[in-house]
Amino acid sequence: MLAWAQTACYAALVFLTIASNVVLLPVNFQLIVSATSIVYIGSTLSLKLKQHRDATGEKNEEAMTKEDAYMFPIIGSGMLFGLYLLFKFFDKDIVNLLLTAYFALIGTYSLTEAFSPVVRAIAFSDNERHFKRSFELPYFGKQTIDLTPSWCTTGVFAAGFAAAWFQTKHFVLNNIFGISLSIKGIESLSLGSYKVGAILLCGLFFYDIFWVFGTDVMVTVATKFDGPIKLLFPRAFATATEKAKFSILGLGDIVIPGIFVALLLRFDAHRAKATTITEPFPRPYFHINILFYVLGLVATVVVMLVFNAAQPALLYLVPACLGSSLVTAIVRGELKELLAYSEEDEDDKEKKGVDDKKKTEEPKKDK
Repeated sequence: MLAWAQTACYAALVFLTIASNVVLLPVNFQLIVSATSIVYIGSTLSLKLKQHRDATGEKNEEAMTKEDAYMFPIIGSGMLFGLYLLFKFFDKDIVNLLLTAYFALIGTYSLTEAFSPVVRAIAFSDNERHFKRSFELPYFGKQTIDLTPSWCTTGVFAAGFAAAWFQTKHFVLNNIFGISLSIKGIESLSLGSYKVGAILLCGLFFYDIFWVFGTDVMVTVATKFDGPIKLLFPRAFATATEKAKFSILGLGDIVIPGIFVALLLRFDAHRAKATTITEPFPRPYFHINILFYVLGLVATVVVMLVFNAAQPALLYLVPACLGSSLVTAIVRGELKELLAYSEEDEDDKEKKGVDDKKKTEEPKKDK
């Protein structure tokens, strides 16, 4: 069964998605609740990464290295500027057609992965039959499809959503795909270590400031690209004479801090030596970081309202998440342990411990 908090987050996302299509809810309330719920769900699901390593001893193939963290803002800048040039020199409709076709396929898979646990909890059981297959997915690496009745049922509905979104580009369908992509990203991507996470956040802190304040590139791509790279929150519904108006939150402002929050949750699990997803354990770093993620979003909204201008959310989210984790570690006297935390080193130590145990047992058997 899903944990009650995780279930509440799913319920909040479903409620906001449905209600926003009928009534105009406060935009800032939608933004904060949606983003926080996604980060919470993705982080708790990411405990599967640790459980998989504990059970198999295999390292996570998606773990980011220091080199990756240093290069990420540069590669991201290149891709962002490339999209900007495509929209500037080519037909907007053709560019969107190609990109949305790709995102429709990716969105179908991510939507199935994100919501199949809900379908399983409601209509199926945990003892389903499994049929597994592995494949390579662009930008996500090696993925494994675990076919179950609940997964297949969710997949049929996801394909229907993809077809509907491809035809209509309705904001509700866009948000459904954006939510599922974000949850899947947070769940499956690992920073590998706290230091790598700090490097990545610092790099993207300056990346976001430059492309939002220094140029019109970020805003141009965000407003012209019809794909689910953002969540849309309606400020005014369409009328006979005017188009609908939306506020925007980029998925990067959810996924990037989200994978850092997820790392801290796995650090909590490491400290408590938890070995299963459902096992209760103290989560001080996770809960404090979630709280400060919310405060970072609140700060973003307040500044945006005061200056009536688009804001780089990472300008506020990075200090909130990074700073709160460091202060928590200092207060708890665990700063050295936090800075040294590495999921790669954890894997190596566990493997070395198993090998050493085998070596000590072999002489006994010979005797």
